Amino acid sequence: MKRREFLKAAIGGSAAALCAPVTAEARPNLEPAEEAVGMLFDSTLCIGCKACVAKCKEVNSMPPVRVKGKEQWDWARDLSGDTLNVIKVYKDGKGEMKDRETNGFAFEKRSCMHCVDPGCVSVCPNTAMRHDKRTGIITHHPEVCIGCRNCMVACPYNVPQFEFNKVFGEIRKCQMCNQAGLERIDKGQMTACAEVCPTGATLFGSRKALLAEAKRRMGLMEGEIYEYPRGDLANPSSPHEKKVPDYEQHIWGEKEAGGTNVMHIAAVPFDKLGMPELDERSAASIAEGVQETLYSYLALPAIALAGLVYVVRRNSVEDDDEGGPS
Repeated sequence: MKRREFLKAAIGGSAAALCAPVTAEARPNLEPAEEAVGMLFDSTLCIGCKACVAKCKEVNSMPPVRVKGKEQWDWARDLSGDTLNVIKVYKDGKGEMKDRETNGFAFEKRSCMHCVDPGCVSVCPNTAMRHDKRTGIITHHPEVCIGCRNCMVACPYNVPQFEFNKVFGEIRKCQMCNQAGLERIDKGQMTACAEVCPTGATLFGSRKALLAEAKRRMGLMEGEIYEYPRGDLANPSSPHEKKVPDYEQHIWGEKEAGGTNVMHIAAVPFDKLGMPELDERSAASIAEGVQETLYSYLALPAIALAGLVYVVRRNSVEDDDEGGPS
């Protein structure tokens, strides 16, 4: 093949490859699983007893928190490698009135939200974070985790926590009591925190039923008596009777970042309760579109080379047919 023909073929093949239209498009948000399960946390029902914290530690075989040389189940102030579920307190002024934004206080629960379109699963390079397509539950599998901690960065709720105090630490997070060796949900049971909650502040059930219950509460008249179900919404314990508060007309997790299977309602704005400001579009749907575009561009040199190899090979075959040098 002559040098001029070689250069023309190389330039032509590369130009064709580089001019190929490549656009970055975000995929749609994932939809909730048809049989998704979850929890509804009603801040107005929480009395701050922290029975859910103690029970969570019990079923997950986690130690109590040590403060000033003493150990106690409910002393955890935030999520950590030893605490997967914690109750926090919002307080304004003297905090005289429960569930009031001004001069009041309110309780808020922190645990994994089990996102419908989870960022932790999207960024995990080794499928250590997994999204169950049937239940929607997000579980972590330490046997394949490489410890990169991408999931910690990707989670808008700061849920995955690394055991920094251990030589061979692991990522820990709420797995909705359905991780290997526990599997309460697969056995037809409810989550441990919902099971022990005395007021029904943490309620277990299908996502569809929980969302309907949350919307029902949004429509109740302030001050009327309502029988709040406890435990498992499909088979509730004796109800907890309480006057209906002035709910914020917002169900956290219905749409935030594509939605979550754990949803919250409250009488205090969620920004006061420490929830992040999120769009309805999930970060995972956007990031994956960008990644695919970058990978497409990285493939262009290979495409150009393949085209060039084909041209060279074709001309070599033509030379052979004409009796030229092989």
